[in-house]
Amino acid sequence: MAVPKRIIDVHQHVSWHGRDDTGLVANMDAQGIDKAVLLTWYTMDALDEVGYTRSFNPAHAAAGQLHVGLPLADVVSAGRRFPDRFLLGYAPDPTEPRAADWLASAVEVHHVRVCGEWKFRLPLDDPRCIEIFKLCAEAGLPVIFHLEVPYLPQAGTGKMRYHRSWYCGTADNLARAMEACPETVFIGHGPGFWRYISGDADSDAAEGYPAGRVVAGGRLPALLDGFPNLFGELSAFSGRNALARDPAHGREFLLKYHQRLLFGRDCYDGELHALLQSLDLPEEATEDVYHRNAERLLRIEP
Repeated sequence: MAVPKRIIDVHQHVSWHGRDDTGLVANMDAQGIDKAVLLTWYTMDALDEVGYTRSFNPAHAAAGQLHVGLPLADVVSAGRRFPDRFLLGYAPDPTEPRAADWLASAVEVHHVRVCGEWKFRLPLDDPRCIEIFKLCAEAGLPVIFHLEVPYLPQAGTGKMRYHRSWYCGTADNLARAMEACPETVFIGHGPGFWRYISGDADSDAAEGYPAGRVVAGGRLPALLDGFPNLFGELSAFSGRNALARDPAHGREFLLKYHQRLLFGRDCYDGELHALLQSLDLPEEATEDVYHRNAERLLRIEP
């Protein structure tokens, strides 16, 4: 596989999992990453996210177990210290009545380039989300969203069970949001998004990371074919697993959709890079995934 001329990580966080901005830059240097997009994540109900206590920045802890999550303040601070390495993202809580104003101000004051990480327990086609997505189109902000479906079948019985830590809804919610906002660029991420690469997504009982060969007829390829404003980023185990679970299919998927896929990590390892290198992609696909698509969508000079 061709060695990429540049690497842009479109999904990263700071003051997260014990690493501050200096530590993140050192990690990027070790991994050969030129730039990273720093994303916020405002937890709508912090009591539901207690599993992240050791991952969040304790400077933002409130009384009891409450925590704001990954706030804009940390993103802005890192961006000021390392302006050549970081691009800024921000996604306000859409249940806040002034959310659209906060986003508009973030663009004006802090030059935010991305609306993300959009990770809320609210369907993507909720009117409050649609209002902000339309603003994103006007401002030229791609939306990086985290999808995890609210219901999954139980192994053995097939009975649908509620998945408490769901975000953004289902493929149907995504399709309706894209229909309502055809000028908005949506960049998908997360276990719920990538499970739709396979045609058995709705019947697979795997809670987060389906395994085995990919079945034809997946909703994700159909959505990519039907909506030119949809992209995918390969961060976290979910994105890497979508390719690695069936490497032959993963390579063909990358070859077909290399202009719609972006490199991202959402962590600090080099496993996605190693996987991509093992798939022996041609130079054109390599450069698109590693940096050219990000340059185009985020208005980064080559």
